[in-house]
Amino acid sequence: MIEGRESPPILRVAVPVPLYGGFDYLDIGDAAPTPVGSRVLVRFGRRRLVAIVIEHAHESDVAAARLRAIEAVLDDAPVLDDELLGLLRWAARYYHHPVGEALATALPVALRRARIDQTPNRHRGWQAATNESANEPAANATRQHELLAAIRATPHPTAHSHLLARFGSVQAPLKALERRGLIEPVDLPGALEHGVAGTAPALGDDQQVAVDHVCALGDAFHPVLLEGVTGSGKTEVYFQRMARTLAAGRQVLFLAPEIGLTPQLIERLRTRFDAAIGVLHSQRSEGERADVWRAARAGDADIVIGTRSAVFTPLPRLGLIVVDEEHDGSYKQQDGFRYHARDVALRRAQQRGVPIVLGSATPALESLHNAEQKRFAHLQLPRRATGAAMPPIRVIDIRSRPLLGGLSDPMLAHVERHLAAGNQVMIFINRRGYAPALSCHDCGWIAPCARCDAPLTLHGGGARLQCHHCGANEPAPPACPSCGSKQLVALGAGTERVAGALRSRFPDVRIARFDRDSMARKGRLESQLADVASGATQLLVGTQMLAKGHDFARLTCVGVLDVDGGLFSADFRAAEHMAQLVTQVAGRAGRGDLAGEVWLQTRNPEHPLLHRLLSDGYDGFARAALTERRDAGLPPYGHLALLRAEAHDMQSPQAFLEQAAATINVDEHIACWGPVPAPMQRRAGRYRAHLLLHATRRARLHPALDHWQRVLADLPGARRVRWSIDVDPQDLL
Repeated sequence: MIEGRESPPILRVAVPVPLYGGFDYLDIGDAAPTPVGSRVLVRFGRRRLVAIVIEHAHESDVAAARLRAIEAVLDDAPVLDDELLGLLRWAARYYHHPVGEALATALPVALRRARIDQTPNRHRGWQAATNESANEPAANATRQHELLAAIRATPHPTAHSHLLARFGSVQAPLKALERRGLIEPVDLPGALEHGVAGTAPALGDDQQVAVDHVCALGDAFHPVLLEGVTGSGKTEVYFQRMARTLAAGRQVLFLAPEIGLTPQLIERLRTRFDAAIGVLHSQRSEGERADVWRAARAGDADIVIGTRSAVFTPLPRLGLIVVDEEHDGSYKQQDGFRYHARDVALRRAQQRGVPIVLGSATPALESLHNAEQKRFAHLQLPRRATGAAMPPIRVIDIRSRPLLGGLSDPMLAHVERHLAAGNQVMIFINRRGYAPALSCHDCGWIAPCARCDAPLTLHGGGARLQCHHCGANEPAPPACPSCGSKQLVALGAGTERVAGALRSRFPDVRIARFDRDSMARKGRLESQLADVASGATQLLVGTQMLAKGHDFARLTCVGVLDVDGGLFSADFRAAEHMAQLVTQVAGRAGRGDLAGEVWLQTRNPEHPLLHRLLSDGYDGFARAALTERRDAGLPPYGHLALLRAEAHDMQSPQAFLEQAAATINVDEHIACWGPVPAPMQRRAGRYRAHLLLHATRRARLHPALDHWQRVLADLPGARRVRWSIDVDPQDLL
């Protein structure tokens, strides 16, 4: 080093690798040190990775001569401000996950790459043309008239994605309007969509009480649990509180659990608020998500609505967080950085000092417990906003009954009755594909996955086999590979088979299937929902993509084909999930002026859990479930962390977890349960085992996990396994 010249500053950076802690590098800046929260390009081993500066270090455990310098600074200003960086570092500590991977989760994919150019993408939109000589569409061009009216109704250019979500297929009528000179395409920067101020509907008495209470709590941190039966108008309570926040010049973060819920929510936001709206979910392109993220960080987005990862969106003017369907399991990330977006949202609201509203018709037991302990204000909407009665729920015993594609004769009769009346029907089955398994009628062989302890699922009308766990895909065999018989039969039913059976029974009825396979193409979900809303589609078949949030006025009958899976499970949460799902699905029926009804097919009509749910409703079920949890010391009365291990051989995970268990000082407040093989022991060619850590108090759980974080990598068996810690696990399977 040249005499008199100071050594370069030391930057501690978070690198997106599965290693705990930060790594020290020398800064390359000639002036001020690179700001905390900025992206930098570093050489890590043989790779060049994008890292985040998390602090300026005065000294390093690594000798100065061995410290590498960063290769480039990628940002003019920090991409993560102090508030968001603090939240992410808290989340990494709470969930005991490497901070570099946690911070990478918060960045759009486009910003995880070493590209310095951050020029926003351009997005397609439409505006009315000022062409006085243009001719209006023909009188029978209904879709053109609808689109033209929508475009003319807003003072801002209308995003193409907005029109797609609202009207479904729009390409041909838009081109026709453009040829006539009535509209013209424009480029929309930032991927934001502008709404138009609408009129708030009159509130019911229960809604008014809820709105008054939520607003009276003020603008500081006050968690509110809004529990309302399906159709009770929870969304309008959100909107009334959001209006106050937006009027004060603050931003709103609105979380929804699945992309299936966002189209109707987005449309309601567009027609209610004169505000810039940013949408973040997995069906948007990388460029669109990056642009919304940048616009939110710049303060240009007034409302950001998105799924789980949107909780980490930078919002400098944040004033309110809404978590819709707060009970939903989709808020919990199940691999990698296993955070729970609802709980992270609560922490973010607390750190930022802003109100948060959690809404659900079927609150999580943890949220109900927090309300009982007065940690949350608890507001209830016990009646539907329209005055419509909740639909009765009845059971169809399918023991000894023949089934057509999973449908019993009584269920088909109910479907036919409602369709004949001109109404809509939803058939719910939480299983995609054609059938769960392919079996030989003669010898009993079942098509197995070569890499998982699970049968392959039939897809494509029975033409191919697919594993829903590892993704393996192969043609269905023409004959049994075990005995040569050609008597191969599909066992059970999935959405494909159910939809096929309904088409054969009701050939003149338009049917739409909603599942991950059928909705994979961009815009498909919005288009199908638009057709259902217009009444063009009468019969819906789908998975839990349809279970929550949707409001179809003419849907009067809901059929649930299989509730038995939640009654018999190794997971203690299974009954809670079953009760939530049945209640949510049932709530889709009879939301308009027409009465609805719900039918559940089951082979266990006498099961006590099912009886309790049907006789006492979700509230009664939840009270009984909380009592059982308290007696068993399970969440929310106890606290869990799951240590998972997997390897290519069967012995290594078990041996490693035994070593891990031996490092914990077990007493009356903390216990290790296991290790045991995972319920599905082999998945994607790797053998899996679990060790469950149970603590009576959270204050005892995290020190034990801190200890594991320090010692697990050095255990003798650690190099032979892949391991991870899951805090507050939602899935023990």
